[in-house]
Amino acid sequence: MRERIRSSARPGFRWRLQERGKFLVVSGMLFCLVLGTFAGCGKKAEEARIYYLNYKPESADSWKKVAKAYKAETGIEVRILTAASGSYEQTLKSEIAKQNPPTLFQINGPVDYAKWKNYCRDLSDTRLYSWLIEPDMAVRNGDGVYGIPYVVEGYGIIYNESIVQKYFSLPSRKTDFGSMDEINNFGKLKALVEDMSRHLKELGIEGVFASTSFSEGEDWRWHTHLANLPVYYEFSGKGVSDEEKLDFSYEENLRNIFDLYINNSCTARGELASRTVDDSMKEFATGKAAMVQNGNWAWNQISQIDGNQVEEEAVKFLPIYTGVSGEEEQGLCIGTESYICVNSIASEADQQASIAFLEWLYGSGTGKKYVTDSLGFISPFNTFSYEESPNDSLARQIVSNMSDSSKKTVNWDFTAFPSQSFKVELGNSLYAYCKGKITWEKVVESVKKNWASEKALSLEEGKEDK
Repeated sequence: MRERIRSSARPGFRWRLQERGKFLVVSGMLFCLVLGTFAGCGKKAEEARIYYLNYKPESADSWKKVAKAYKAETGIEVRILTAASGSYEQTLKSEIAKQNPPTLFQINGPVDYAKWKNYCRDLSDTRLYSWLIEPDMAVRNGDGVYGIPYVVEGYGIIYNESIVQKYFSLPSRKTDFGSMDEINNFGKLKALVEDMSRHLKELGIEGVFASTSFSEGEDWRWHTHLANLPVYYEFSGKGVSDEEKLDFSYEENLRNIFDLYINNSCTARGELASRTVDDSMKEFATGKAAMVQNGNWAWNQISQIDGNQVEEEAVKFLPIYTGVSGEEEQGLCIGTESYICVNSIASEADQQASIAFLEWLYGSGTGKKYVTDSLGFISPFNTFSYEESPNDSLARQIVSNMSDSSKKTVNWDFTAFPSQSFKVELGNSLYAYCKGKITWEKVVESVKKNWASEKALSLEEGKEDK
């Protein structure tokens, strides 16, 4: 019988903010833990080996700063190796086969865990795991915890409040909305967007939505982030975290929002293959579009675009509404595909050193400052107060949404998507639909067929790895 692997709670997780002063980190205790562990193993602290294989090239310099700070505070060196963009899995395969493999590495969820489970230590007895705001976010297998999320991110529809307020002041508008607070389902969103499209000239924009990017490799916002919505609702309804065959019972909801995007965009639907994510974000930043689907990481990009006209306080989040019953309570899509693992084939001393390093990073005053200010992470741990979260507008909105008990967070169930090939084929189908080359029914048929075949293939690969 197939083992059940899960990584997220049902329904969406809640952010339970600590009271200030509730948690106090004693750095000396962490250091003593490191020293005591190594002494018990018959190995000196200075001989401990910590080697982290980093996934994201853009954070390489930040991780080096973290390593330098840790050595300054504890005397223990941390080696950081960053894989080239798009080559992480191949680099991990190569490095883990060496005599001194990484002691810390990343997986992106249950599907990835199935590939690397022979190298993942059970972390259920660590303080790092006990600090998780939502323990069920971890990648589990039975009673074991093998991957711990180390950063939380969120995405939704980002809108420019200045443009929206300009629309609300138009005497010729056909809607009665006076505030974005009133937009809490797809019907209202559709009415708003379509009426804004009738007033493009008055609003000074080229489209309500920035271009739906479909250049090669640029369609991840649709085949992953947007496609997560119907999968989330299907999994939630069934009370599961994965399935070998997808019913795709919420396909019409995906079509609702996708059609709204491509029919009210800066670029005609047949020309979207010429648009990149950078193009889309530039359209938003320069005031050519009022809305764009993206995540909390987008503010750094928006703020650095030459000619940016959007003030930080005007950048707001709206949930991605699709027409699902009860979506008035839906919040933003919040989760992660970044799970830290400790290499179980490393020596016990090196494993303990790696765990102590992570607990310093997310538990000490020095470490937490690097997490927030240098790495720019929204932490999933209760050791961080609201004030210790990143201070840009979109990140703070993610934190606030997680703490709002009236909102149901949409989990990142795309970590259960069977393969990159599945996502690429979904992106190809969506663009063929944009071009009018296939019907929506063909998109649905392709999704269901490819999900089943790719899941079956991944199961076979898992058997071969045993």
